[in-house]
Amino acid sequence: MALLTRPHTAPASRHGVAVTRLRKLPAMAGAILLAGCSLQPAYVRPEAPIAPTYPSGPAYASNNPIAESTDLPGAAEIGWRDFFTDARLRQLIDVALQNNRDLRAAILNVEQTRAQLRIQSAALYPQLTATVQGDRSRTPTDLIQPGRPSEFTQNSLSASLSWEVDAFGQLRSLKSAALEQYLASVQGRRAAHILLISQVADQYLTLLADDALLEVTSHALETARASYKIVKLQYDTGTANELELRQAETAVEQAETTRAAQVRARAQAENGLVALLGQPLPPETSPPIRLSNEQILADIPAGVPSELITRRPDVLQAEALLRAVNADIGAARAAFFPHITLTGSAGRASTMLSGLFKAGSGAWTFAPALAQSIFDAGANRANLEATRVRRDIGIAQYQKAIQTAFREVADGLAARGTLDDQIASQERFTAAERRRLELAQLLYTNGQASYLDVLTAQTALYDAEQALVSVRLQRLTNLVDLYRALGGGWREHTGL
Repeated sequence: MALLTRPHTAPASRHGVAVTRLRKLPAMAGAILLAGCSLQPAYVRPEAPIAPTYPSGPAYASNNPIAESTDLPGAAEIGWRDFFTDARLRQLIDVALQNNRDLRAAILNVEQTRAQLRIQSAALYPQLTATVQGDRSRTPTDLIQPGRPSEFTQNSLSASLSWEVDAFGQLRSLKSAALEQYLASVQGRRAAHILLISQVADQYLTLLADDALLEVTSHALETARASYKIVKLQYDTGTANELELRQAETAVEQAETTRAAQVRARAQAENGLVALLGQPLPPETSPPIRLSNEQILADIPAGVPSELITRRPDVLQAEALLRAVNADIGAARAAFFPHITLTGSAGRASTMLSGLFKAGSGAWTFAPALAQSIFDAGANRANLEATRVRRDIGIAQYQKAIQTAFREVADGLAARGTLDDQIASQERFTAAERRRLELAQLLYTNGQASYLDVLTAQTALYDAEQALVSVRLQRLTNLVDLYRALGGGWREHTGL
């Protein structure tokens, strides 16, 4: 507020009337605010473009009756400590939740949006400012009429109150948008939490699979080396030709090459797990578990598709962002209407510091303002149109999030309905290949088969054992991903 250098001394009665009017300012603004309106359109949840039930058919048949039990809680209610039964895996998840930088950034993003919400909420309230000011200046005689230099002194003490009256709901719409942005960040933090748990579990299972592959390859390498020694002895004694010797040698070198690649893959998988944890791997507190162990994960019921809309954090995040854009439309509409600002101040002013509190030094101003845009070259209309387009984009993104969630669950159910049968078949196939190798070695020893038959059987068994490890890994990672797709992983314990 700019106060006069030498304030005019008003009569006591006029000064009292002015102060009374200033005191009535909040009440007047409140009446205008209560009479205001909101131009924000009513939010209607878009239709979910998915089927009411998950797909059915041969791929979705499950041999596990517990998976279809209605007595089990939904995936979102199953705590990750109850779903991941391996103690080592639970330990790694604990470490990741404390140290992962992506999750930390998601948590800080929630704090940031909360602060933005507080900033936007503050715009709805009056802004009170206290000012203490002292000015002294001197103007030389060359710049004024001949005479003595001009000296100017002003001292003031004032309090000013400014309030933008939200008559058309623009500030309330902006606050609603900020609130939805905050809620979206909360759901984003939950989605990051769930995703991190599934990533740690998948990487841990990959590490177990690499260990299993190394075990298979090491056994194949030992077998190849033993066969090479036998063939080399036969070659040296003249009972085997050089072709058989080279075949045995290539089997050894191929196993060596594969083993080196698997050692590298295992090291890289461990590096990936360390990156997720945000620190070096902690020491193991329990014996390592094998990939073939059935106690690594629990099973989960599928539920119904409508649960995805209320439980998947990414779907809830997309809907919150859609509601935020819907609120922005109200703010864009309100920009077409006048902006009402009430500003008032009261205080004291004097040419002498000692005169600030003397009678007659009171000063006040009351300056209501109404600003209406006359010509903006279509900026407001373009802003409203852009906001409506962003709402349409938000609807598409929300519906896409639902469709993505539906597909992830459907794919997971299809895998769960077939992988058990695939594992059982692969186990029988591997056993048959192992017996085939035994017979080939027996026939070769008795001179009834060539070494090529033995080598072919060794390669087939090795491929079958690797495929068995791969399908076991696929089954476990599918269960982890299905647990995440159904909204599980946010709770630590079941029943919380």
